[in-house]
Amino acid sequence: MAINVTNLEGNELADGYVRRSVPQGRWSDAWSVFKGSFLKLVLINLFILITVVPIVVILIFRNTTIAAMGTVYPFNPGMLYPYYPNVIGLAERLSLSTDVIFYALLIPAGFIASLGFSGAAYSFRKMLNTHGEYSLKDFFHGIKVCYLNTVLPVTLFMLALYGTLLVGDWMNIEIAIGGNAGGAITAFVFAVIATVLIGIYTAWLFAIGTSYRVKFGSLFKNAFSMMIGTAIPTVFMAGFALIPVWLVLIGGFVQTIGFIVFILFGFSMVLFCWTAFTQWAMDIYVKPTLVTEKEQNVSKKNAKTAPVADKADDERRRTGELLAAGRSELISRPIKPIAESETFVGLGKTFKRGDISAVNAARSELDKSVKAYEDAHKNDPIYVEYNKLFADRDKALKVETDKKGRKKKNISSDNLLK
Repeated sequence: MAINVTNLEGNELADGYVRRSVPQGRWSDAWSVFKGSFLKLVLINLFILITVVPIVVILIFRNTTIAAMGTVYPFNPGMLYPYYPNVIGLAERLSLSTDVIFYALLIPAGFIASLGFSGAAYSFRKMLNTHGEYSLKDFFHGIKVCYLNTVLPVTLFMLALYGTLLVGDWMNIEIAIGGNAGGAITAFVFAVIATVLIGIYTAWLFAIGTSYRVKFGSLFKNAFSMMIGTAIPTVFMAGFALIPVWLVLIGGFVQTIGFIVFILFGFSMVLFCWTAFTQWAMDIYVKPTLVTEKEQNVSKKNAKTAPVADKADDERRRTGELLAAGRSELISRPIKPIAESETFVGLGKTFKRGDISAVNAARSELDKSVKAYEDAHKNDPIYVEYNKLFADRDKALKVETDKKGRKKKNISSDNLLK
């Protein structure tokens, strides 16, 4: 089936790294990254566990509250007939009233859990795109750039799950009291189907939102296109990625294994598998920007040498321009204008020693007057700005020497324009 995705190409969310090609295939590379970066997955899983603590606490309190109700009136076995009231359906109603409150708290708890999911999503995508590269700051950068596009699908799924759980409680009440159980069962079945479909759709919202910079309108449209276009692979991979969940739902000893898996790497496994699958699917319909290992190494080498060479070239060009322009002494400093009222003593064709002394005295007075004028006007903007243009030139032409008197290799008048 043809899939129409828009506004994704060129908008890939890859900050601080460049995607590398995968010559051995996406799945082979994903398995290599999973094995080679297992400790990183355990570390990321620990961060996720911290953010899902509110959800765990809410579920524990919910179960504790319901269990406590079974030890008090009217369920106390010490209460005998004829004082024992009719309790048909009462336990189910108490469960419903309890779930209305506690399951509603799961929605804001999802805001906190989204912190862990967003950081993990960005971390796993970088690891898959760079053959396992990861640093701790990647997790927190992922929270910064992916949180909004994570909290949206998490909240939508929590709302759908909340409604389904309440419908399930209503179904249990109708079955217990012998009411219209058929309608309640039908409603519950449709609610479960709707929740599963919404869960798959929000999973694609999460995948695209944490992979590309895209507006909400395009996000919803592209997620729907990818879900419909990859329906069969999506269902298969969703079932595979949720293996830790199936272990918990089986119960018994297997459930204990499932909880241990979740504590060690369960959340990471689910997100890692889903990220690998969605990356593979989106690469089919969105042309990625890839570099080979050789291109990556050349890029790193050039990144180290290019700034130094560029800086030297800029200095050479700028100083060359200043040299070519030249600095004029006539306008680089204030020069006292000649006033018409001023007279100057000169020597005639014949002069005496006293005349020479008079000229020297007049010249000395003139020098003092010129110097006084220069000192009074040297900070005028016109002179400050002009001389500032040549500060770099003076610095560039300065030839430094080492302790042995040898010239250091720097930009000088000897090599400036060579």
